[in-house]
Amino acid sequence: MNKDESISVIVRTVANLLFCFIIVYGLYIIMHGHLSPGGGFQGGVIIAASAALLFVAYGYKFADEKYSEKGFTFLKSAGALAFTGLAFAGIGIAFFYNIFWHEQIVLYGPPGTLFSAGIIPFMNFAVGTKVLAGIVIGVFTLGLFQMAKGETDGDGREEGGGGAEE
Repeated sequence: MNKDESISVIVRTVANLLFCFIIVYGLYIIMHGHLSPGGGFQGGVIIAASAALLFVAYGYKFADEKYSEKGFTFLKSAGALAFTGLAFAGIGIAFFYNIFWHEQIVLYGPPGTLFSAGIIPFMNFAVGTKVLAGIVIGVFTLGLFQMAKGETDGDGREEGGGGAEE
């Protein structure tokens, strides 16, 4: 095993270890967006970074086999539809009206707690889903441009190349 291959193994191992932690942190940012700086956009970007990390570590072919662009397009549309549906849910009263507060659908806690925001966490999840899917589609598109320039594997070397000169 030459030096280039060992670096590739290290990068892939670290990417595997960090993947779940990055997703959990992104979900935390989305869930607590009404309590601290953060929310749907920031959490969606963080979760999309985990997908980009796997893309960089394993290459476009791996990502293309594991993830479907149609699936992410569906997620992007579902996020936009969920946000719009939640926004119009209280249309009889006012746009973006917190319908959950008066109907007591969602449990409420004291101000400043996780369950004190009504409809906002649901909207944060909708925005996070849309942002996640949009950024992953953008990263896949950039990967297609890289593939058009020339076939490369996950660490940027020409496919089939041994790395160091032999």
